[in-house]
Amino acid sequence: MPLQAQKLGAALNEPLTLHSALCRREAGEFQKAIKSADDVIVACTQEKRLFTEIAQQTEGAQSVIRFVNIRETGGWSKDASSAMPKMAALLSLAHLPDAEPVATVTYRSAGRVLVVGPLNQAEQVSALLADTMDVTIFAQGVTAAAHDQPFQERKYPVISGSGLGVKGWLGAFEATWSKTNPVDLDLCTRCNACVAACPENAIDLSYQVDSTKCTSHRDCVAVCRVAGAIDFNRPAQALSEKFDLVLDLGAVPLIMLHAPPQGYFAVDARQGLASPGLLATVVRLRDMVGEFEKPKFFNYKQKLCAHSRNETVGCTACVDICSAAAISSEKSRQQIVVNPNLCVGCGACTTVCPTGALTYAYPRASEQGLRLKTLLSSYAKAGGTAATLLLHSQVKGQAAVDALGRGASLKKQIRGVPAQMIPLALWHTASVGIDLWLSAVAFGAARVAVLVTDEDAPDYVAGLNAQMAIAQSIMTGLGYQGVHFHLVRFRPGQGDAAVEELDQSLQALSKGRTSVPAASARFAVAQEKRSTLDMALDHLTSSAPAPLPEAIELPGAGSPFGSLLVNKDACTLCLSCVSACPASALQDNPDRPQLKFIEKNCVQCGLCATTCPEDAITLQSRLLLSPQRKEARILNESAPYHCVRCSKPFGTLKGIESMLGKLAGHSMFQGSAADRLKMCGDCRVIDLYSASNELLITDIR
Repeated sequence: MPLQAQKLGAALNEPLTLHSALCRREAGEFQKAIKSADDVIVACTQEKRLFTEIAQQTEGAQSVIRFVNIRETGGWSKDASSAMPKMAALLSLAHLPDAEPVATVTYRSAGRVLVVGPLNQAEQVSALLADTMDVTIFAQGVTAAAHDQPFQERKYPVISGSGLGVKGWLGAFEATWSKTNPVDLDLCTRCNACVAACPENAIDLSYQVDSTKCTSHRDCVAVCRVAGAIDFNRPAQALSEKFDLVLDLGAVPLIMLHAPPQGYFAVDARQGLASPGLLATVVRLRDMVGEFEKPKFFNYKQKLCAHSRNETVGCTACVDICSAAAISSEKSRQQIVVNPNLCVGCGACTTVCPTGALTYAYPRASEQGLRLKTLLSSYAKAGGTAATLLLHSQVKGQAAVDALGRGASLKKQIRGVPAQMIPLALWHTASVGIDLWLSAVAFGAARVAVLVTDEDAPDYVAGLNAQMAIAQSIMTGLGYQGVHFHLVRFRPGQGDAAVEELDQSLQALSKGRTSVPAASARFAVAQEKRSTLDMALDHLTSSAPAPLPEAIELPGAGSPFGSLLVNKDACTLCLSCVSACPASALQDNPDRPQLKFIEKNCVQCGLCATTCPEDAITLQSRLLLSPQRKEARILNESAPYHCVRCSKPFGTLKGIESMLGKLAGHSMFQGSAADRLKMCGDCRVIDLYSASNELLITDIR
């Protein structure tokens, strides 16, 4: 790692002294530093444990110590000699304060675990848990292996039945099932007499009756007369029970979610204790007793939400993409509901939300924006050019970056992370979207790449692809050359081949050419998504090569920008769309029958089109670049209809004529009743009252 202390110091605005053996014979320098009370940054994570131990043993140490990895991401690369700007950027990021604390979600587990699966395997696994946990088994038959039979001694409560369902989360699971088994396991002594007596072999060692084999000989009832555990006339009974944890050993998981709830573990245990991952899962389960906390990853502002109005559903982007089933629709309350206990913090909902009603909270968008700005400005200040921002997850994504660094030092065919590529770890890659991607380019990034692995749900990848297509369409439409946004895949299950494939992808990506604004933007990323988008677009537009088009056509799926097309022949100006619009993009004119539209406010939620009784509205995905985008323009207007009695305008000509046409043949609207449809509300009441009085006088006479 060719370090240049003077160049690094200039980039960080502070003098640096280079130590080449700080983790060994020069450890005393580290001890001096941590006594200064200033924050200390250790630019090596390989020796994190050693430095932590030295700090604990150093009397008078009072500094806050942070660690940053510049070895695999900066130094261990075939491009190490030109990676100094990247190292400066990574070190500058470590100077930033930690994210502000947010509200937390608390889980409480007393260790009551439900083990679901074949009885023989469930009992074996339960034996590994029983010393610290309260185990209950839901038996789903037994496996065929003769050497792997259930215990004859009943060590744990065993339940059985049909239609088992599990819902909830750590500390709050509810299991529901129907008790249909003729064998009452609470009374069963496991004497196996019923198993031996059954001529059809319809009873296995889980003591459940296979109804497809049973032909009603009832020999089992006869041999169980003393215990009385078997009764074929027992009615089915719906049961439920609470648990803190669930270990699912079945071949088909009970919860088929990419991101299952906290406290639910599924392992295919058909190979018994030798099943891959089973013992590691048991170890994790044993640690899940007590109280646990996690950040509340999201903030929700209902007034910005475009999900529903008047029990009509519009935008469902967040509900559709959530792989944890944590988001549900409550159209009667005109909102969505996010269950913080089920939320895993992926942030995909915030990425696809067009309004910013859902925002990522840990870290906040403003804090993430400061990180991007600091990284890119420090990189440029240290002499770096054409920076590529590589966003990756903290687990498998970080492991991929580390593997590239190690591979570059050990294998000739792997070059490692390119010098112009700056990795940035996120809690989840889906938590950063189009607002921060465009901001990164405005801050000076030539490209933004997102590294996805098998920990990313297919819906996340599809959502990121759709948002990247929109962002790239904007950059291309503004006249910037090259591809600025990339989705890079890493398949960890393929071992060294996956690392080599990733290396080739990153090398090819870094060689691509792009054009960016001549000057970096200076705005601060706002917490509001639409505000950030507006600032990023203003900077990119003002710096774009001329001439600009009037509008940029965007892919339709998930676009946060667009216009409306109104079929004037069908529109009656009922203005239902105005009351449904959550963003005030559609407006009326209190003085004249007009439908006005401010394109800048439109979030393409589709509520107007869904609400329109005439199906007269069509969404048009685009980004208008002219000043008209921020101005109200008239989509449709009509002459007013005047009351036939007082001449006061009370509706639109087209609307009243349409109503008269639809009711022309109705028996209730003939003669004077039809004339009242042509009157304003006041005159209609007066005319109806007058007609009633005339009828009353006629009756008296």
